[in-house]
Amino acid sequence: QVLVVESGGGLVQAGGSLRLSCAASGRTASNYAMGWFRQAPGKEREFVAAITWSDGSAYSADFVKGRFTISRDNAQNTVYLQMNSLKPEDTAVYYCADAYSRRSMWVLRGDYWGQGTQVTVFS
Repeated sequence: QVLVVESGGGLVQAGGSLRLSCAASGRTASNYAMGWFRQAPGKEREFVAAITWSDGSAYSADFVKGRFTISRDNAQNTVYLQMNSLKPEDTAVYYCADAYSRRSMWVLRGDYWGQGTQVTVFS
């Protein structure tokens, strides 16, 4: 399995920015993409964005298009999520994980999640 360490979360005022990092290790051939997911209290975990290691093809959920940008540094085995124009509804624990797409829906590969990083946006 791919092990991850998420970091970069914190408190930020609405309209501000944060850059999350995901350091990955234990990659295998089946790990062709990484995804960011988030979960807020009382809500199900949801897909945020994903990126392939090979060519950096990026995908994102409709509710973050134009605000969040995912990127990766293959040499560092690290995936980033640049979050701009943050809104209070973005408040959640953000997780990075090995992911794949199934009928245009990005889901977790396996059953491993890191510790996550808390993002809190206040107005």
